[in-house]
Amino acid sequence: MIEVTNLSKHFGSKLAVDNLSFTVKKGDVLGFLGPNGAGKSTTMRMVTGFLPPSSGDAKICGISIVNDPAAAKHKIGYLPESAPLYNDMTVIGFLKFCAEIRGLSGSSKKDAVEKAIETCFLSSVAHQAIDTLSKGYRHRTCLAQALLHDPEVLILDEPTDGLDPNQKFEVRQLIKRLGHDKAILFSTHILEEVEASCTRAVIVDQGKIVADGTPAELLEQSGTGSLTDLFRTVTTRDTAA
Repeated sequence: MIEVTNLSKHFGSKLAVDNLSFTVKKGDVLGFLGPNGAGKSTTMRMVTGFLPPSSGDAKICGISIVNDPAAAKHKIGYLPESAPLYNDMTVIGFLKFCAEIRGLSGSSKKDAVEKAIETCFLSSVAHQAIDTLSKGYRHRTCLAQALLHDPEVLILDEPTDGLDPNQKFEVRQLIKRLGHDKAILFSTHILEEVEASCTRAVIVDQGKIVADGTPAELLEQSGTGSLTDLFRTVTTRDTAA
């Protein structure tokens, strides 16, 4: 479903992503872990076609994001970091607007919006203006727009960032359920999310993959049974001398 091959990105002299390759199959929830500045968001922006790669490619359901970006994007539901919202719209108005952009109309649009509202637990605020929502509900609204067209692939950048513990639990459980019949790639720096949601995880540092495996395999690699210890071992710390 997602096949990333030798993906690299330069910003001037800085190499932000260094020859990354990985795959995410249907039914997989791949956690994309790493410290701040490791290249997670840049990788996701290239995989979704938001940024052009300096070299390499990503295929979405067999379609090259470099050679046929429009067709590849049609397969993707994308929740970017700090996703934009129109504050003067209601939740349902915003979702209807996004559904129309996705080419949905009539009963298909109505059904898609209703399903997204139900899936993301937005019924109680559906007719509320977005600028009156809590951060948790705003985040769920952003997630709902990514689900409208029932994409085969979900790419979620820090989907639980800034949420309270209850909201994080709900989003993690939702990601786990959605992962049963989709391919999901989501970035995080919260290690507990690996065990809570992921079937597999990779850790990136300075644009390279430094660890890859199932949650159980990563715990074994740590030598101590601690993901935190593994993370600290394989990544470069800002506090290092």
